[in-house]
Parts: sequence; C-alpha cells; structure tokens
Amino acid sequence: MAFKNIERFALELDGPEDAVYGSGEPVSGRVVLELRREVRVAALEVFGRGAATAHWLENRSAGVNTAYSDYTSKITYFRKRQREVLLQADNGELTTLPAGRHEYPFSFQLPEETLVTSFEGKHGSIRYWVKVKLHRPWCTVKKIKKEFTVIEPIDINTPSLLAPQAGTKEKMARAWYRNFGQVSITAKIDRKGYTPGEVIPVFAEFDNSTSRSVVPKAYITQTQTFIARGTMKQKRSVVATLCGDAVGARRRETWHGRAIKIPPVGPSILQCRIIKVEYMLRVCVDVPGTSKLCLELPLVMGTIPLHPFGSRTSSVSSQYSLNLEWLRMAIPEQPEPPPEYSSVVTEEESVQNSAARQEEDLSGVLERPFMAYVQEFRFRPPPVYSEVDPNPQPFNMRPRCMTC
Repeated sequence: MAFKNIERFALELDGPEDAVYGSGEPVSGRVVLELRREVRVAALEVFGRGAATAHWLENRSAGVNTAYSDYTSKITYFRKRQREVLLQADNGELTTLPAGRHEYPFSFQLPEETLVTSFEGKHGSIRYWVKVKLHRPWCTVKKIKKEFTVIEPIDINTPSLLAPQAGTKEKMARAWYRNFGQVSITAKIDRKGYTPGEVIPVFAEFDNSTSRSVVPKAYITQTQTFIARGTMKQKRSVVATLCGDAVGARRRETWHGRAIKIPPVGPSILQCRIIKVEYMLRVCVDVPGTSKLCLELPLVMGTIPLHPFGSRTSSVSSQYSLNLEWLRMAIPEQPEPPPEYSSVVTEEESVQNSAARQEEDLSGVLERPFMAYVQEFRFRPPPVYSEVDPNPQPFNMRPRCMTC
C-alpha cells in the first residue's frame, strides 16, 4: 500500500542517452519523486560504482556425481556515495514530503586515474552505474539503477602504435612421410594501431613450392580473455575476412596492399588485470595434406584516429609514405559473414592452445612478452619526394672510367 503513494521514482542523468564519460569527468543528474499523497522518508542515498567482474563455472564428472568449480574475480575502480541530508532532519526524525513532484540533484567526479572501457562479454563485464536507495519506515528499500558508458581513449598517434608490423613464416607440406615442398608467407602492415572503419592495406608474398595449389586468406580476430583464481578462459571470434586467389603449384603470389576493412568493434582493453580484449591480423594459407600455415601480426583498436597531416619527421612511420590508392580499393557492399574461429585454426592448434591455457598461471598471462620474428619486407614503399634526386644525371653523359 505504501508503494502506491509513489507515482514515479526515477533516476535521470544529464546529457543525451548515449553520453560517454572519461577519467576525471563529472557525472551529474537528478532523482525524481512524484507522490500521490504525502510520504514520510528516512533517507535518500545516491551511489556511484565502477567494477570489472569475471565469472564462470566448470564441471567435473566423477561417476554419477558432478562437481562444479566456481571461478570469480572482481576489481573495483571507484566507489562514491552521497547521502541527501535534505531528506533527513538534524534530530534524526523522519522527513515528510507533500504530494507532488520533487527533484534532488546530485553530482560526483570520476577518478583522475585511468579507468577501463565499458565492456560486456560472455564470462565477464566492466560496468559503471549510479544507484539510488529510498529508505522509508516500515517499508522495504526502494532501489533504482542506471548504467553509463566509460570509454578510455587510446591514441594511435603514438610511436609504438605507428610502428610497422612485419613477419615471415614457412612450413613444409608433408603427407605419409613424403615432402611435397615448402610454403612460406611474408607479410607487412604499415602500423599497429587502427580505429574501427579504417582499411588495413596488407602487403604479402606467398611462395608456393609444393606440387599443389594453395589459397591465401587474411582474418581479423578478436580474443576476449577472462582471468580468475590463476585460471584463464578465452573466447575467440573472427570479425573480418579477406580471401585471395589460389596460388598454383611452384608459383608465387604478391598482395600489393590488399584491403581488409575493420568493422564496428570495441576498442582494445589491455589495462585490466582480469579482462582483456585483443585483436590480431592472421595471414594464412591452406596447405593440402597438413595444417594451416598462419602468420600473426598484432593490432590495437584505438579511439583517436590517425592525424592526417602529422609531422613526417616526428613519428616512427615517417619512413613510409601513404599510398592513397589503398583507400580507393573497392570494398564489397555486402561482404560475406566472417567464418567461425574454429575454421581459421586447425584442430591441432586448438588442442595445443587449450592445453597451454590450462598449464598457464596468472603471472605468465600478465607478464608474457610477445615474441615475433620481424624482418625487412622485400617490397619497400616508394620514397618520399624529398628522397628523389631533383637533378638526376643525364642518360647521354659518358660514364666515368673507374680505372683512371
């Protein structure tokens, strides 16, 4: 009966519905109470919270009995509390509110230190919210909760994210103790950091020395990692794909900036200890008679795009010129849906990854360095204008005798 006296109990945040917040920014709004008749109130509390949570269950069967193991971890990023004294008298007595509309504004500031971007995953989440509690005598506490989005900026205009990524990998095709030849991949991309919607030009060379045709492909994969009690749980998915033409037996194929477009995906999450979101460009070749040959190049999805007119001498990428033809390459209007991750990796790789994850401890996950064999790509971009000799030597000039 007491709840019927309250016609509306709402929490409204200032700004648009899709507002995004960052570290150090204020979060403000109001609590709205619309009463049909007068109501006695003990207190009105406003809470601000931010936390990352990872959780999953694993079952182990022993005969007819099944044992479940609970894996849970949590990190609190901030905790703010504001108690509205307007609804509580100094002597501790109840406050009587008349019928009608009542508004109570609130405001608090997010911590100055770096927060983690909001995220929702299969085995965990990173959430930020505001909660309001209305206390009344002889009544259960009435609560409302409203979440808001936090995005921590990732600027790809930094030397580490502007550095080109390159590598090479090779594999011998075998079947029944017989060698069919070797397949090798050499690939390069102009930088490590990208933003959603950009096109990644892929430079690659596929050398097929076998007696069979092979098909080169490229994928952008997302890996969600959840960590609890020293155990890791991962979820992998393919977010974009690129398929090339078949490379015939004992032939070589070259990609001169084949384009793969990044779909709308969330930014990378690398600063959270229990939840990580990482991206990878996988350049693969289906080798007949054996498992796939894949070369992995790390990617970081940022939120601040590349500056179009940055200084060429102040960044790592100053050695590489931007080829605008990359951006003019046709992208299918209705691309095929990306394949399942299981179709990208082989069953052997999947089993090895699963076994490695079970043996890894927490320290290995957080401190494991990324090792990659990087070599100079044989097809270098054209030189910038300043590197071309403005006064070339005439072709009709008699060459100088080197023995004189």
